[in-house]
Amino acid sequence: MKVYQTNEIKNIALLGNDGSGKTTLTEALLYESGIIKRRGRITAKNTVSDYFPVEQEYGYSVFSTVFHVEWNGKKLNIIDCPGSDDFVGAAITALNVTDTAILLLNGQYGPEVGTQNHFRYTEKLGKPVIFLVNQLDSEKCDFDHVLEQLKENYGSKVVPVQYPLSTGPGFNSLIDVLLMKKYSWGPDGGAPTIEDIPAEEMEKAQEWHKTLVEAAAEHDESLMEKFFEAESLTEDEMREGIRKGLAARGMFPVFCVCAGKDMGVRRLMEFLGNVVPFVDEMPVVHNTRGVPVPPDPNGPTSLYFFKTAVEPHIGDVQYFKVMSGVVHEGDDLNNADRGSKERMAQLYVCAGATREKVDELRAGDIGCTVKLKDVKTGNTLNSKDCENRFNFIKYPNPKYTRAIKPVNEADTEKMMAVLNRMREEDPTWVVEQSKELRQILVHGQGEFHLRTLKWRLENNEKLQVQFYEPKIPYRETITKAARADYRHKKQSGGAGQFGEVHLIVEPYYEGMPAPETYKFNGQEYKMNVKSTEVIDLEWGGKLVFVNSVVGGAIDTRFMPAILKGIMSRMEQGPLTGSYARDVRVIVYDGKMHPVDSNEISFMLAGRHAFSEAFKNAGPKILEPIYDVEVFVPSDKLGDVMSDMQGRRGMIMGMTSEKGYEKLSAKVPLKEMSNYSTALSSLTGGRASFIMKFASYELVPTDVQTKLMKEFEEQEKDEA
Repeated sequence: MKVYQTNEIKNIALLGNDGSGKTTLTEALLYESGIIKRRGRITAKNTVSDYFPVEQEYGYSVFSTVFHVEWNGKKLNIIDCPGSDDFVGAAITALNVTDTAILLLNGQYGPEVGTQNHFRYTEKLGKPVIFLVNQLDSEKCDFDHVLEQLKENYGSKVVPVQYPLSTGPGFNSLIDVLLMKKYSWGPDGGAPTIEDIPAEEMEKAQEWHKTLVEAAAEHDESLMEKFFEAESLTEDEMREGIRKGLAARGMFPVFCVCAGKDMGVRRLMEFLGNVVPFVDEMPVVHNTRGVPVPPDPNGPTSLYFFKTAVEPHIGDVQYFKVMSGVVHEGDDLNNADRGSKERMAQLYVCAGATREKVDELRAGDIGCTVKLKDVKTGNTLNSKDCENRFNFIKYPNPKYTRAIKPVNEADTEKMMAVLNRMREEDPTWVVEQSKELRQILVHGQGEFHLRTLKWRLENNEKLQVQFYEPKIPYRETITKAARADYRHKKQSGGAGQFGEVHLIVEPYYEGMPAPETYKFNGQEYKMNVKSTEVIDLEWGGKLVFVNSVVGGAIDTRFMPAILKGIMSRMEQGPLTGSYARDVRVIVYDGKMHPVDSNEISFMLAGRHAFSEAFKNAGPKILEPIYDVEVFVPSDKLGDVMSDMQGRRGMIMGMTSEKGYEKLSAKVPLKEMSNYSTALSSLTGGRASFIMKFASYELVPTDVQTKLMKEFEEQEKDEA
């Protein structure tokens, strides 16, 4: 394979909703470019994409597939991404390391929820978009309606480059208004017959051609002047204008294909090769220090590892983008993230599971390697005297959580090792050993996302596991001041134990004044503050510890022990065993014994006094509340709203966004446990949502009573 220069390389992400035909299109692209000799079929389980057992089991993509095609002296690196929102991590990764997105649409359905989600990610990252309407041979395909929906959602920037003469099972020809030609195919697709546009289509074609010329001229002043003078542009000028419009996201061209019959695929590749921006025509990426790193083959070598796949009989296959410089087989590079050295023993370009050996890859190119010692997804390898690191990929927050444990407890360590390795393949799987909940939690993007993880553990690793409902990380706090004292006294021959602590607890809020006077049961207590310690709790909120002991009633050396006793109870709140927060404790009196007082005595006295005062201080349970945004089709908004209110959700607002409604709400985490499944069921899979932690709020009284009762019963069972 020839060595491609940076100005001959184009990187493209292939996105689209489930069922839009990405895997079938991939087969047609590879077949047309000669990489494969015959096209595979999903039903036959012999496609270049979807080659992992879990994908063949479920019948659709779980991982992205990296492949390349060579066309007219250009190299197109294409990453075919899963369509399901559960595997959005792969799409986000692909968009970050490519320069242009093809958004594939099923001609029967037009823009779907996956289209909306993927478009939103291209918007955030500023990536050019080409819309590609597929399945034109479907009975229900209505191209004009699809185009109308696209324009409704994305505005006048949507500009058709092609349109079919007719859709349905008889589809076999289209009009290309860029080249002003008619393309037709025989039953087996492939090479088209190119003819002049028939007279009856000429008026429509000229009108669409004029719209395309105007859009192409809009992003280049000299082209705009020429257009005003001549009212037309040459083919090359139009390509130049479209390239600039694409790069600026000033236009979204629309193309047509029937991937299953290999119709329109060759023309699409011509457009990608001729018009899509090259690597060096796109905005420059910055390293973690904010320094721009242009894709310069003459610069120092920097490789960014964006994907790891674990393949049977091979182990880790690691995919990288050459951010700068040139990498050769046998190069020794430094891992900027882990401080280790690596030798690039083998370099490959890929087409799914098929890899072709190459001697070198230049800036902007994408390749893979095997048998590296210590490289993880997200690491950067550099040549000597280069210190680039990159962290430009930001993944969405998890939306679905389950506690996980192996059926056989002895397999816990093995399960953790496998889960951490699998996270290398998909960084949107987050594994957490929760000390607070005493559970191992797996966070993901949805039920199917986690079901896939379970399938792989049980089928690939032969490790039987169970999922169950995770506990909720409640918090406990108080709503009023209370006082308590406790004497710890123990005699057992020899030195005994003695410590007595008198303290006051009260709710803490930022900026509250120093404690002065308190009144309990008609008695007044005046405080004389000697020292204040503010502890930022690792689980959120604060504990403020005030020493107001006068007259040496408790020696200062015992204060850390009292604080330790209080902290141990803060870690296991009296109501439900959850962490306590936002409490001020004033130790104002006590007693000690010249012989029997020691640290353990004061630690226990402090713990018990705090526990008693806490229970009398109007204790309340707080629950985590999340900000939730749901993107839902207008016709399903009512159902989604009433379901949200049934989850104790507080609707914060609604806005319309490109054909969808955006519903904003605050919802308790407890009620979000099965939301991804319920939302999919309510809307036929047409809605999506994102959620992130907002705050802790008081739970309603009935919920608190229920939680405390459950905790008491649990403690009895454990006793």
